[in-house]
Amino acid sequence: MRKDQLKPWLYLLPSLIFLGIFMVYPLFDVFVYSFEEGYNSASQTSTGIGWFNYSYVLHDPFFLQALKNTFIIVIITVPVSTGVALLISLGLNSIKKLKDLFQTIFFLPYVTNTLAVGLVFMIMFKKTPYTDGFVNLILSAFGVSPIDFIEGPYWAKIFVMCFYTIWIVMPFKILILTSALASVDETYYKAARVDGTSKLRIFTSITLPMISPMIFYLVITGFIGAFKAYSDEVAVFGTDLNAAGMNTIVGYVYDMLYGDSGGYPSYASAAALILFSIVLTITVINLLISKKTSFK
Repeated sequence: MRKDQLKPWLYLLPSLIFLGIFMVYPLFDVFVYSFEEGYNSASQTSTGIGWFNYSYVLHDPFFLQALKNTFIIVIITVPVSTGVALLISLGLNSIKKLKDLFQTIFFLPYVTNTLAVGLVFMIMFKKTPYTDGFVNLILSAFGVSPIDFIEGPYWAKIFVMCFYTIWIVMPFKILILTSALASVDETYYKAARVDGTSKLRIFTSITLPMISPMIFYLVITGFIGAFKAYSDEVAVFGTDLNAAGMNTIVGYVYDMLYGDSGGYPSYASAAALILFSIVLTITVINLLISKKTSFK
């Protein structure tokens, strides 16, 4: 290797060492733990090597519930938040006056503490012996009976969770899409207006193709972020997510390590690798779709 070829690798060496120590090695370690049956963290010993940890996790009712919750959150929040963010961004892009002010207002939830926002949501939706909550007061005006969204039926709790997740992630998507819309060359729009093209045709034939890379970026990162959801659930439903029936896969991993059922790093490692496989598969599928799909 010539000296001029070696120099770039020397620049990259600190980053490669950092990635190797803090990302590659932990992943390899988790992979090994996931196959060690009967692992004892105190003595660093195991009773054997096999697939028992994966079998246990895939048959654990708490994991299956966490898997169900995670998929519901992913399927609902990613497309809804992206679609609503696109509509808001289109509205903001058409505003000439006070545009920066409205962008700042929409971005505020993203820089607000997650637990603080979660507490507000819990107060708004929670039904107590003293009050039905702000949301129930609104529903009562339409003749709807009070609903305990925090400790009530499953559908009510999952609604709050999805609504809260959309609220949290949407500001970032609005910022990205607003920037993408602002970068579209106005020449295309002027030419389309001269030809008498309708607004819908302009949107589908010019706007969408120009910002499609950002849309796919938000969808991919949205899927990854939704699959790793945990802090949002804790903010609304507290730390005992299994009791609330609102745990996620990441929450299950944490519980296996540090929760009431903790002390089982092998089970936690198996669950973490299952999550890794799901996220990797969906990310690859999204990337393949993004390369083949174009709006025309």
